[in-house]
Amino acid sequence: MTSDCSHDGPTRRDCVKYGSAVLGGGLLAGCLEDGDAPASGTTGTALATTTGTTAEDDSYTARMAPAGGVEFDAVPEDVFTILNHHTDMVLALGRGDAVNAMHAPGYIESLYSKFLARLDGVSIDWTGLYSSWPPTKERLYELDSDVHLADPAKVATAEGWDADDIAEVAENVGPWFGNTLSGSHQEPPGDWADEYEYYDLWEIFARVAEVFQETERYEALAAVRQSMLATVESNRPPESERPSAAQVLFSTSDDGMWGYKLNHPGYYAAHTRPLGAEDALADAVGEGYGDDGRNITLDYELLLEADPDVLLVLGPMSAYHDIAEIRSRLESHAVASQLTAVQEGRVYTQGARRQGPILNLFQTEMAAKQLYPEQFGEWPGYVDGEPYPEIPAEEQLFDRQRVADVIAGEP
Repeated sequence: MTSDCSHDGPTRRDCVKYGSAVLGGGLLAGCLEDGDAPASGTTGTALATTTGTTAEDDSYTARMAPAGGVEFDAVPEDVFTILNHHTDMVLALGRGDAVNAMHAPGYIESLYSKFLARLDGVSIDWTGLYSSWPPTKERLYELDSDVHLADPAKVATAEGWDADDIAEVAENVGPWFGNTLSGSHQEPPGDWADEYEYYDLWEIFARVAEVFQETERYEALAAVRQSMLATVESNRPPESERPSAAQVLFSTSDDGMWGYKLNHPGYYAAHTRPLGAEDALADAVGEGYGDDGRNITLDYELLLEADPDVLLVLGPMSAYHDIAEIRSRLESHAVASQLTAVQEGRVYTQGARRQGPILNLFQTEMAAKQLYPEQFGEWPGYVDGEPYPEIPAEEQLFDRQRVADVIAGEP
């Protein structure tokens, strides 16, 4: 294999190809036509679009910006992913074993194993998978994936990649189909601005389900979520009685930390925005702060100025953070020890902002209990290294067995 990966010759893969997406000037264009995107906030709606269902032509088309319309002649069997919101979707559709790559597989497996322990019969083994950010073109040829479930606009920002490389891999290996910048409505690279659309998490999931012809599974899981959101909506306290909260991630190497907005648009806040808590960091400004709310660089003084009633800490359900150590550090720090959340013992574990449907269900439940224990039952706490805690059936906000059955193919 040559180092420049030019790979002259005919297209290797005819079974999966771009349909309405077009190549122009080396850029994979193919934006959604008017009316393709569902209304903001919609969930539980089937989006499958099938073209040709005769024995002679079983092709179908899935559509999502920025890739546009992508035509498939067969359901993909080998799936490349980068970020775990896409990986989670593949797992939720019963195809966890089809994943051949993801960013930081050790981290993701250590995180997801804690949640999956509560879904009977659902397990993962992602040990040794290619850590795919930033990807290399040579490795993508070696993996020979049927679909690259990754955002081409995001991949185009990686060193060594340009629009021609994106188009080459789509043509010679397998198409791109993913959306990442909807996480916080991050502005796309200039060449992709005209093609980009923002979706909520479950809209992305619906469109990924099209790729695998699994609309029924999607609809079943979306119904579980809708039921949980209805419970939250009808039982959360009035705004005047809701606590203030902050969501933070602590550095593993120093006293650095980052804050993330609870009610910001995008799927990063898909588990906190429906709860409607007061965001203690809503007006926070720190070094590295951006208008998209992705990255508020905090110090303890700025956090004390915000002084949340509840502190939601990302990461300790993985193997890379320790909630007991974080609490101890906060309690012994001259400034952090003054935080209301620390003094009242309301420093809680959360999972990750990059979430797919499975993580979203669990994280919405845990955040509801952490913020509103009187309405949704006391959060039992998380013990480092243990699975997601057992919650009595009558206090669960969603049906674990139903979710496990859907993933297993019994929708």
